[in-house]
Amino acid sequence: MSLLFRRASLASLGLAFGLSALSLSPLMAQETAPAPAPADAAAPAAAPAAPVDPNKVIATINGQPLTEADLVLAEGELSQQFAQLPPEQRRAAALSAAIEIRVMAAQAVTSGLDKDPDFQRRMAFLQQRALHGEMVEKGVVDKVTDAEVRARYDQEIANTPPTNEVHARHILVKTKEEAEAIIKQLGGGADFQKLANEHTSDPSGKTSGGDLGWFGPGQMVPEFDKAAFALEVGKYTEQPVQSQFGWHVIKLEDKRTKQPPAFDDVKDQAKQAVIRDKYFALVKSLRAGAKVEIPDANLKKAVDTLESAK
Repeated sequence: MSLLFRRASLASLGLAFGLSALSLSPLMAQETAPAPAPADAAAPAAAPAAPVDPNKVIATINGQPLTEADLVLAEGELSQQFAQLPPEQRRAAALSAAIEIRVMAAQAVTSGLDKDPDFQRRMAFLQQRALHGEMVEKGVVDKVTDAEVRARYDQEIANTPPTNEVHARHILVKTKEEAEAIIKQLGGGADFQKLANEHTSDPSGKTSGGDLGWFGPGQMVPEFDKAAFALEVGKYTEQPVQSQFGWHVIKLEDKRTKQPPAFDDVKDQAKQAVIRDKYFALVKSLRAGAKVEIPDANLKKAVDTLESAK
């Protein structure tokens, strides 16, 4: 399916890319907005933020320094937990959490928990996953160029067949007899929009003359879609069209070729598509050079099936 009709998602790859932004919950309470300054009051220029030294020591725990860089890392890793806090409290909460982690980790080492085989396996996996994320970030994402993203967009546009969309109106009624009576009035010269305002049971059409705006193939129920796209501009259906909603009388106002989305509207999707392709190309090349053995024949078959689908 073309990126023009769906949003590409790294999450759909089923892998921890480490690229998605954390989803932050909205604050439970809203702050009261300050009263606006008078129009003629000159707003003071905002002072530029002073550069932060990542090596600045924020705290020491049992003689070990905790730096600004450590705190920034803690804030990023724990941002979901702090989402409900006001911004001015998040830094203190991150520092408190970092101190808590440090003292608990030190006690775990003292207790020998770091020697536990299950812990060591988990640590090895976490390190590998973190390195995987770094490789994706540095070896894939950071190497995507604007030219590649534009080329992917142009490729998608070129590969997408042009489609028509139509502008139509309709009058929706409960029975076939009502629809036939309306068609008869139209044949006598009655105004479609006036009849729609008077008779349609579609709430949105009672004040718009049954206007449905522009729509493309497949956006309406099949019976309606087929009838609307078969009409010539300015014509109406001479036989009532039945759908799950009732009986329709449809008029085609106009028809045009659907324009592709502008580059700026889908460039993020195009970039995700480039990232996805580069990622799988990198994985394929690395897997080709790796010796992978899976003794269980059924499991190997299942893995091979998954790999072939990528």
